[in-house]
Amino acid sequence: MSVSKITFRKRLALKLHRKHRANEQQLHKLNYIFWECTLRCNLNCLHCGSDCQKDVAIPDMPRADFLAALDDITPLLSPNDTMIVLTGGEAILRKDISEIGLALYRRGFPWGVVSNGLGMNATMMSTLMQSGLRSVTISLDGLEESHNWLRGNPRSFRNAVEALKQIRQQKDLRYDVVTCVNQKNFGELKQFYEFLVELGITEWRIFTIFPIGRAKQHEELQLEPTQFKALFDFIERVRKEGLIKLNYGCEGFLGDYETKVRDNFFFCRAGVNIASVLVDGSISACPNLRANFIQGNIYQDSFKEVWLNRYQLYRDRSWAKTGICADCEFFADCQGNGMHLRDEQTGELLFCHLKRIQEGEQQQQEVRIL
Repeated sequence: MSVSKITFRKRLALKLHRKHRANEQQLHKLNYIFWECTLRCNLNCLHCGSDCQKDVAIPDMPRADFLAALDDITPLLSPNDTMIVLTGGEAILRKDISEIGLALYRRGFPWGVVSNGLGMNATMMSTLMQSGLRSVTISLDGLEESHNWLRGNPRSFRNAVEALKQIRQQKDLRYDVVTCVNQKNFGELKQFYEFLVELGITEWRIFTIFPIGRAKQHEELQLEPTQFKALFDFIERVRKEGLIKLNYGCEGFLGDYETKVRDNFFFCRAGVNIASVLVDGSISACPNLRANFIQGNIYQDSFKEVWLNRYQLYRDRSWAKTGICADCEFFADCQGNGMHLRDEQTGELLFCHLKRIQEGEQQQQEVRIL
């Protein structure tokens, strides 16, 4: 069945989901805050959305500045239900990572890190756990050759795997593996899946690479339409097997694949439930949203007031019904895709998941005819 042909039952569920989303947008309860605490990184990844480097001109934000902004917005929050995620760059390069973690822990916030795993050794893991670490995401992008190629370091795969072994030994620590699927690792997905299962990994998220940051200069990282569609067939099969909990990332309306390849219907929560503080103090939604999507700056604005009174373009997406979205029958369900996939200057959509899947379907049919 075509991806655009959605069953009557699923259409009813989507209708209910639209009401749920509208209610969430109206309430906009903040429960996820990213802090881009550094742009320094120990890798040089081809697809980096932040274009991070080992030595950058922008200094790390002092922890006192972020904590002051967090204290400002805390009256709006339920700390126990609000996750603070340290990202970068590579967050664990900060020498004060333990002090940051303890400060968050003492304020009642669960906190986590997103890491490439290169420096996540036993000593670092012990430091993080003693500072109240609750969750960690490790990037692992295929088998050894493919991962090291994407990450630009021959030790990257080995260290990331060792980091995962350390993580699995910890009690009360949530974790997942994130994989960016590209043309290099696409053909080894089945082997990689078996590798993760053998390693004992229980949660896995798959993303596809989108054209921002360095990825703009590497079009070969993006899947061809037939590969793109085949990826969702693969995810659906793996989920049915039940050996690992696999979800496609939080981007893109996927037509009939909705709820088949991830647990919930598509809902871009950027600016609805998610905010971020960037390394220069900019207040955004997801960390890779910059330029015209910035809503303020903690050095000039109250984080609390920004959350309460701005973010209108995130909570009312009617402006996005333009370009290729203008006549789309699924706009009410998609609302113009994830905000990170819209041009930061013009607002036009850079990538449509549903269209790419439909292109893959068409090309498969043409191959069968030939």
